[in-house]
Amino acid sequence: MKKEALLVSACLLGEKCRYDGGSKYCARTEQLAERYELVPVCPEVLGGLSTPRPPSEILGERVITIDGRDVTAQFRLGAERSLEAARKAGAVKALLKSGSPSCGRGLVHDGLFSGKLVPGSGVTAALLEKNGIAVYTELDFEPLER
Repeated sequence: MKKEALLVSACLLGEKCRYDGGSKYCARTEQLAERYELVPVCPEVLGGLSTPRPPSEILGERVITIDGRDVTAQFRLGAERSLEAARKAGAVKALLKSGSPSCGRGLVHDGLFSGKLVPGSGVTAALLEKNGIAVYTELDFEPLER
């Protein structure tokens, strides 16, 4: 029997694709491979951004780097490509990295690089949810383990 597809932030699987050149490996994520076909994506890399890259945060409708560059177009392109990957794999669920301007769900950084979190979702998380894909983060993925 074919496993259900699950879109996953590649950094949670140990891929060094984060803005700082690192990963956010989470063993529980890898354990989901017993149940799901994992479909790793990094929306920021898919959008054409390099690794490493300056940190970015959402400010209003824009995504801005710490040095003031507008990277909204790259974030939107990465979100569209992540949605395409989900659709191609038949994924109706995603496990994304919390707090990220791409992948965060429910809370993201405030856009002022202050370290504070505010209500909101990243560009990719919002697009996936708008298109009917259930989004979880590594902080709340217990429903994926049932």
